[in-house]
Amino acid sequence: MPNSYSAEVRRQVVDLARSGTRVAQLADAFGMRQTTIYNWCKQERIDRGEAPGLNTEGQMELAAAKRRIRQLETELALSRKVNEVFLDQNLGPKPGLRRT
Repeated sequence: MPNSYSAEVRRQVVDLARSGTRVAQLADAFGMRQTTIYNWCKQERIDRGEAPGLNTEGQMELAAAKRRIRQLETELALSRKVNEVFLDQNLGPKPGLRRT
């Protein structure tokens, strides 16, 4: 599982990279992979509007929407399964609950 770094560490590393410190040197100093730093720098450029892509806020909204979709799909699959069980057993609604 990847390490989780605080926002302050991320900001400090990105600032140092933008000021010209070599990524390999930063990776050694902070004990992280170079790809992590490159990804952070790339995302920083996107957030600043200097590069095309989905900004951090947009990524968070997209992730939340995907979680909600998965939840709804699970609920729908469960409802379909319950309906299938009722149909297989010829169970209908209680007589007093039918709507006309």
